[in-house]
Amino acid sequence: MNEQMDAAIRFGKKYLEDLLSFFGLNTDVHATSDDEVIQLNVPSTHLNGFLIGQGGENMRSLQYLTSTALKNNGHEYSRVNVDIADYKKQRADRLREKAEDWVKKVKDSKQPLELEPMNAADRRVVHQLASEYGLASESAGFGRERHIVLSANEAK
Repeated sequence: MNEQMDAAIRFGKKYLEDLLSFFGLNTDVHATSDDEVIQLNVPSTHLNGFLIGQGGENMRSLQYLTSTALKNNGHEYSRVNVDIADYKKQRADRLREKAEDWVKKVKDSKQPLELEPMNAADRRVVHQLASEYGLASESAGFGRERHIVLSANEAK
């Protein structure tokens, strides 16, 4: 890991911890990085529901604020992933289970399958799983209507 990434991780960790302290939560945020994304994991507490928010909205806001603070303070690395009480990890695991059913359906029927619209993080999970099973997957549509089409064609 390079010096700029180390500095960005330290800044992001401290910034998020300070932000959480405004809500009366004094906790140690676990901070790592993979590729160019800073991973900030907040342990499970009595404030999980509040910090995650409906559909993860509050958590995404904390992520946005931390990313913006990194940019505004001149850090080269400002892509941040905030996860609270492993909410995103558990969600991705549930999504993978559903996606395995979709993959099986496409493999059995040899027919393309259009999935419901989903956010970028969820689409990434499905694309990854499709490629593991040798299926082609592509994103289609725009904005809130962006979704994945799975097909039995070999993944490129």
